[in-house]
Amino acid sequence: MEMKWIEDFLSVAETLNFSRSAKLRNMTQPAFSRRIKALENWLGAELFDRAVYPTRLTPAGEVFLVHAKDMLAQAIYTRSVLRGQTADVQSVVTFAMPHTLSLTYFPQWLSEVERTTGLLSVRLMASNVHDAVMDLVGGNCDLLMCYHHAFQSVELDSQRYDMLQAGTEYLRPYSKADEAGNPLFLLPGTASGPVPFLSYSPNGSLGRIVEKILDEGPEPVHLLRRFEGDLAEGLKMMAVHGHGVAWLPESTARREVEAGKLALAANLPHPEAEPGPETWCGTLEIRIYRDRENTKPAVTRLWNHLLRSYS
Repeated sequence: MEMKWIEDFLSVAETLNFSRSAKLRNMTQPAFSRRIKALENWLGAELFDRAVYPTRLTPAGEVFLVHAKDMLAQAIYTRSVLRGQTADVQSVVTFAMPHTLSLTYFPQWLSEVERTTGLLSVRLMASNVHDAVMDLVGGNCDLLMCYHHAFQSVELDSQRYDMLQAGTEYLRPYSKADEAGNPLFLLPGTASGPVPFLSYSPNGSLGRIVEKILDEGPEPVHLLRRFEGDLAEGLKMMAVHGHGVAWLPESTARREVEAGKLALAANLPHPEAEPGPETWCGTLEIRIYRDRENTKPAVTRLWNHLLRSYS
């Protein structure tokens, strides 16, 4: 098996589109498909269900996805060790977090932290919320960063795990913006004209939060569920191209809103009003957890700095 096969697999697992992944990997689609097939032959199992659109992972593909990320990360780490490019293990702080935070919130957060701490050696493990929590509990990471919401909370033993609130952001409904900056789709829709809905997978944490927001809204929302995906970034791009309304964390949508590509799909009471339940929005806390038994010096120094910053 070749490592580039794993990289190909992870690309399709993220985009759910062979053509797009082939372009991202700078390959023709036939050549790209042959490499995926070679990986499936080596494993002895089909990884993608090609009979549906968008393409989706088979049960075997779901299992391999967990291992593929670890295999690739370990290979890259081992190569760095052999080349003398890796910092001392005790000086590296390993974060586990959901993909959404890793792609949007975390890079800016780290820059702000490093303005006062100086350059940090960081290893990032991005996965779903459940796996990220298990990474902390299993001792595979030093710190867990995740969203917290009353509808979808992370339950960790407060006697063993410390917690800090690093910030908050809103989970808001967004639609493609027209030339005047108005949303192409606007909630709540009608029974005869439902709003196309770009939803998260039902087992995902953000998906469950959105469902609760809709259930507890001020009036019924008429939606046509036309697309489902695991990642906020994927739903965002579908919204940007006018396929419907997606509930996105503010940090995920900020750049497209500023560029006039996305607009809020719900009316606010007035321009400076904070979004509330009546606008089908939710507030997400961004929390950081650590195991008190983790005595690694780099982790202790960073945690003490965060304590001072957030207290």
